Amino acid sequence: MSTSAQAPQPAELPKTVGREPNPALVQHAQERAESIQNRISDQITKFAGSMWFVYLHILWFAVWIGFRVEHYPYGLLTMIVSLEAIFLSTFVMISQNRADEKHQVVADQQWQTVQIEDTQNEELLDLSHQILELTKQVHAYATARSDGEPTG
Repeated sequence: MSTSAQAPQPAELPKTVGREPNPALVQHAQERAESIQNRISDQITKFAGSMWFVYLHILWFAVWIGFRVEHYPYGLLTMIVSLEAIFLSTFVMISQNRADEKHQVVADQQWQTVQIEDTQNEELLDLSHQILELTKQVHAYATARSDGEPTG
């Protein structure tokens, strides 16, 4: 059984329009970028969360051990890596705080939207009640007129 309609090919599918960024998050990012400390921590977090960071450490450890910068058990390397871990854990916490701030900005904006929609809903209910009252009055008027006039 053959049908004339065929499924659209992937090339024929409409392209989706990219989403506009949330204006509240754009404003939050601009405010955050005003601080040099925030920009520095964002760059460090961005680099520390990348594969380049991993590759750099593999190379660093290989060179350190391969060229025998120090002997086993690598006390200096261990101390450097431990200090690095302390700082990186701090940057992870900074990153989590930044994410929490973003979520709070979105939540505040959504709450404001809910409050506006609630006010609009109350206004619409009031208008609906007014329309209902007017409809009842028109119906009562039409009924009174039709009861008082003989039909033709």
